[in-house]
Amino acid sequence: MTKIYPNAVDFPKPKGYFGIGIENAMQTQNIGTIWRSAQIMGADFIFIIGGNYKRMKTDTIAAHRHIPLFYFENFQDFYKSLPFESKLIGVELDEKSIPISEFKHPKQAVYLLGSEKTGLSEEAKNKCHLLVQLPGRLSLNVSVAGSLPMYDRLMKPTFCTI
Repeated sequence: MTKIYPNAVDFPKPKGYFGIGIENAMQTQNIGTIWRSAQIMGADFIFIIGGNYKRMKTDTIAAHRHIPLFYFENFQDFYKSLPFESKLIGVELDEKSIPISEFKHPKQAVYLLGSEKTGLSEEAKNKCHLLVQLPGRLSLNVSVAGSLPMYDRLMKPTFCTI
């Protein structure tokens, strides 16, 4: 049973679309948490590259019934399957990253998070259209890191053209 909160506000659904996923996730519970956040914040899909997923207790709203999860064996398979005209945005601590406070989201975006231990692969960083950096000098838990660009996208009213 879902509890109804009278003060809850749905996020407005902007035009365009976005998806979010993890490359080589080490902890499957992080995937469940991102899945739940993705559903709440209006993502159109999530994905994993490498690794595997089994339903976790962290997905308390059964997001798997509402938003698809795509699985890719490796980065090359994922990259070949990017939606038409979408921009791949890496979320990474990197000297080429744009601080999220200055970032303008593309209308059609695919956000890619790296492994909890090693971050994005060099191949992924090189193929990303843009890299965005979250605040702080240290990396965040990947499920927390995944929620921040989705929230930021919802809070900024306009999109950029890349």
